[in-house]
Amino acid sequence: MERKPMAMIINNIIHRCHLFRINILIFFLLFDSYASAAKNKTSEGSQPSAIPIGVVLDVNSPMGFMADSCMKMAVADFYENHPNYATRLQLHTRNAESILDANFAVVELLKQEVVQGVIGPQRSTEDTFFAELGQNVRVPIISFASSSSATSYTDNHYFIRATPDDAVQMQALAAICKGFQWSELAILYEDTDSGSHFVSLLNKEFQKADIGLSYMVAIPNSADDKDILKELNKLATRQTRVFLVHMNLALGNRLFPLAKRAGVMSEGYAWIISNSLSIFMESMDSATHDSMEGVIGIRPYLSRSKDLESFRGRWKRNVTLSSSTGSFMELNAYGLWAYDAVTALAIAMEKINSSILNASASINVRQKNLSVSTFGPELLKKLSSIKFRGLSGDFELVDGKLKPSAFEIFNVIGSGEKTVGFWTPDRGIVRDMGTSGSTSYSTSANELKSIVWPGDSLTRPTGWAIPTSGNLRVGIPWKHGFIEFVDAIDLGDGHVNASGFSIDIFLATLEALPFRINYEFRIYNDTKDINWSYDDMLHKIPEEFDMVVGDTTNWAPRAEYVDFSLPYSESGVVLVVKNRKAFDMWIFVKPLSWDLWLAIIVACIVMGIVLLVLERRVGVASSGTDSMRAPKEKSGMVYWSPVAVLAFPERNMVSNSWSALVLVFWLFMAFILMQSYTANLSAILTVDQLKFAFSDNYYVGCQDGSFMKRFLIDQLHISASRLKSYASAEEYHEAMTLGSKNGGIDAIFDEIPYMKILLNKYDNQYKMAGPTYRTGGFGFAFPKGSSLAAHFSKAILDVTQGSNMTEIEQTNFGPGYSSQDPLSSTISQGTSSLTFHEFAGLFLVIGSVTLIALFCSETPIGRTFTTKTRQFVHNCINFRSSRINPAEDSSVTGESSEGGAEDIHESVQNNVVTSPSPPHGEVEMHEIGLSDEIPTASKFRSKN
Repeated sequence: MERKPMAMIINNIIHRCHLFRINILIFFLLFDSYASAAKNKTSEGSQPSAIPIGVVLDVNSPMGFMADSCMKMAVADFYENHPNYATRLQLHTRNAESILDANFAVVELLKQEVVQGVIGPQRSTEDTFFAELGQNVRVPIISFASSSSATSYTDNHYFIRATPDDAVQMQALAAICKGFQWSELAILYEDTDSGSHFVSLLNKEFQKADIGLSYMVAIPNSADDKDILKELNKLATRQTRVFLVHMNLALGNRLFPLAKRAGVMSEGYAWIISNSLSIFMESMDSATHDSMEGVIGIRPYLSRSKDLESFRGRWKRNVTLSSSTGSFMELNAYGLWAYDAVTALAIAMEKINSSILNASASINVRQKNLSVSTFGPELLKKLSSIKFRGLSGDFELVDGKLKPSAFEIFNVIGSGEKTVGFWTPDRGIVRDMGTSGSTSYSTSANELKSIVWPGDSLTRPTGWAIPTSGNLRVGIPWKHGFIEFVDAIDLGDGHVNASGFSIDIFLATLEALPFRINYEFRIYNDTKDINWSYDDMLHKIPEEFDMVVGDTTNWAPRAEYVDFSLPYSESGVVLVVKNRKAFDMWIFVKPLSWDLWLAIIVACIVMGIVLLVLERRVGVASSGTDSMRAPKEKSGMVYWSPVAVLAFPERNMVSNSWSALVLVFWLFMAFILMQSYTANLSAILTVDQLKFAFSDNYYVGCQDGSFMKRFLIDQLHISASRLKSYASAEEYHEAMTLGSKNGGIDAIFDEIPYMKILLNKYDNQYKMAGPTYRTGGFGFAFPKGSSLAAHFSKAILDVTQGSNMTEIEQTNFGPGYSSQDPLSSTISQGTSSLTFHEFAGLFLVIGSVTLIALFCSETPIGRTFTTKTRQFVHNCINFRSSRINPAEDSSVTGESSEGGAEDIHESVQNNVVTSPSPPHGEVEMHEIGLSDEIPTASKFRSKN
């Protein structure tokens, strides 16, 4: 019994030791397993995180192949220099040979590869789609080839351009053109959306610098050589001699050999290429390069560095080995920008917090089958703040594009290029980048080194010239009337005889120009069509005419398609009407109406009667002689006192104080009437002649072919049915003579020079009325943007302000004409001074009164008539007085009855003049003269 327990105890001890060993073994096994797991986990954590980045390129194209190799080298170089970085870019490249391929490729990358950024596109035509897509999924799109975009950074922050903005390049182009004093140029550009966008922005920048784009030639990529050569031949016939080229490499390789064939790469021409071509200069074929002799180009400045030179060598070795054909595009700025874009992405990825990387890897928000990145906004933020020194220069993004940098200005010479200067945003044009000269902005071309121009010329082109097609084609109109301005006669065989005021001004300006011009006149409207117009003639510029000379008005609508010189004539549109009814010999009666004249006459008679009555009392109270003379002397007051008091104010005409009071008021009224008469007569002679108002059924005349009809309809709102056109001053006069009621017109609207001719021809029949409506005056017309306009304007100033201007005017318009007198012919000559005719009636009245006075005073018949008239009036007065005072008359009659007959007979006897006896055969004549006064009864009493 005791042995069993002992054995059992020993067995239990052994069993427990065995279990302990097993537990120890399990523990070590578990520990080893745990250690291995921890080791594996540590090993896995040390591997960098792969960040997928999409790349969309046409890898089969030379540029796409170059960019792809540069980006792969960028990834390798970056992580070779930074092996401890926790992130690594993983490029997913998709080949896209067309726009459609590129669009599908970027969508595939975002859906399948869930890329956190996209580098591309290669072509600017794909920018819009890529930008919209990046905005929607919040994935940054980095472009290394787009220098301008219709999508603004304000509207879309996710489209980033790792290239200089085209706006900076345009500033450089404007500064260069201004430095060479070129006021206009023509542009040849690729007919694409990006090309049109470039021209639009360039035109705005050039306008700030007062530089015009005279011609814009869009050349599609599909154009054949014949079409391109045709456009170049057209340019050879234009005045502009400066051409700017903005197109791709393939089109540029075709353009310049054709330009040399067209003769526009010779002396006197200037060619500028933008960076769309200048960046690829090393990739051009030799034939194109040779044809570009003398061309000026600008391209982004790439500062030399050891890193850049090292990269060039390595890149060339790599592409030589990897290229299947052995031919490839030389490394240029686009490849360096692609390299720097990848470097910027790698730096930005490393700066992002690892927690955001892990979260972005596990969280996907679906939107229209595309993943909306939660990582993109943070990546965009880091990209915008990155600054580093890349292979292309300083890399820094400002408003979603590379910070503006300097541009290199080079000159194509032989098989190479010569750097002649630089342009920087801060200093403008400089000779060398290393010099620390003036900090002011410079646009002077003197800062540049010597330049060899096309045709191996060292002389800077002026920018314009007379077309090489021959003489300057000067268009002149054939006119039906007003040939004082232009009179053109076709002599046949291309010879034209031209004369007139406009032609004389043109010939005078040729003498004032600082250069010589050979010209030939070409007649417009040589078929003598009456329906021609000046607008149609101006539209023939520049196809048929290089300029137009004539009485062509500088009018705002015309300035949209031609340029005008300064005016050489008076400017303005005026209204001409007929003078009011011509002055007649009774004009002095017109200031007062007939009823007023009648009232004045009646007032004189009434005033005379009143004065007679008032003065009678004075006569009755006086002595005998005065009382007997009073009735006879006072009788004249009935007619003459109111008038005589005005003619003889110093004479005492009345004796009664009441009579004097009446005369004072009469004088007051008379002076008012005289002043009113004077004022009204002045108005008739001046102001009334200027009044004009259209009748209800009026018609207005204007000139054939001119802008007047449109001017009257649009600006003065005169109905077109009220307008009639005429060609000459004679037709105007005939229509005005008829008047609107008889099929003519009542008024003329035309320009001042024409109307002065009409007024000078027809003197006082017409006058200008109303305001003067502004126009530009007559000028010479040129193609839009032509520099000849400025030269002729300066010459016109010299001519019109010179001493020969009056001679030219009077030669064509007649003696006395002068445009320097603004008021000449405004009022017709007939109203400028009064003539005898206007007052002939007044002189007739005065003359008649004078002749009657002489007749009555100096002839026997007149004296007899006067005496009998006085006696009759005296008897009438005595008869009236006797009826008023019968007592006095009876006493006088009684005293004189005793010897009245005898005394009267004696008085007659005493007045008989006896003449000596006449010779034999003549009749004896006796003249009986009546004394001035017949003896009164008081005389008879004194004799008795």
